[in-house]
Amino acid sequence: MRNLLPILTVLLAIVAIWYVAAIGMNSTWARDQAARAETRLSAGDLVIQTLTLERPVLPAPHQVAAGLWEGIAGQKITSKRSLVWHGWITLSATLTGFAIGSLAGILLAVGIVHDRAMDQSVMPWAVASQTVPILAIAPMVIVVFASAGITGLLPKAVIAAWLSFFPVLVGMVKGLRTPDRMQLDLMRSWSASRPQMFWRLRLPSSLPYLFASLKVGIAAALVGTIVGELPAGASAGLGARLLSGSYYGQTVQIWAALFAAAALAAGLVIAVGRIEAVTLRRMGLAR
Repeated sequence: MRNLLPILTVLLAIVAIWYVAAIGMNSTWARDQAARAETRLSAGDLVIQTLTLERPVLPAPHQVAAGLWEGIAGQKITSKRSLVWHGWITLSATLTGFAIGSLAGILLAVGIVHDRAMDQSVMPWAVASQTVPILAIAPMVIVVFASAGITGLLPKAVIAAWLSFFPVLVGMVKGLRTPDRMQLDLMRSWSASRPQMFWRLRLPSSLPYLFASLKVGIAAALVGTIVGELPAGASAGLGARLLSGSYYGQTVQIWAALFAAAALAAGLVIAVGRIEAVTLRRMGLAR
């Protein structure tokens, strides 16, 4: 209970600030409506109206919670208004892109650590690739794939892989270089081959760094998928839900989709953390 108290205190403070902000940002609309109707609003009526607008500037927490409940439990899973259905579309592209990006990052990291020429040639380009804003890359990727007749999951997965491979690459390179010279010399004194040094020393040493970077990578992959859904005019996915909400001024829908994406990201990071705990415990690297 003592551990929950600070968390609940911060949560209540955020909710209170959110309500105050919602009242302040929505009050202008409520006053304008009252002025047009030539009526006066009391303080209580003003608060009630600002927290019950159909299309508020800033939805109140209970409105977002109602939108989430309606999108998750109030619709059939197969309905195109269901956040579960849209979340699955986004999740499938995220996991595909994350798998591609992680594999590419790990393979490049292995090559960089074992080949000096690759280190000097590939690593700078990998760094440079992340300096280009993803908002500039996403439309180009979508257009190029669409011109080739490829739509749907793959273009979004490519964008997700673009964002996820770099954290994995950097973390894996750092992890593979963790063994010091004394450990490497000891392995050489035992006549260990390079593959044996990799599997018995470098790879186990790199796992904590790898899983840390995988947590960052999977969150980045989700962001890449949602960004990839925006310029495509997609009709499915959390990004499409955000886009349609912005078109029609459905701010509650926008915030509900944002919270659904945040919950999905948290779930993915927790899942990677669980896999990390089991893997490290079985390898004797953690208790």
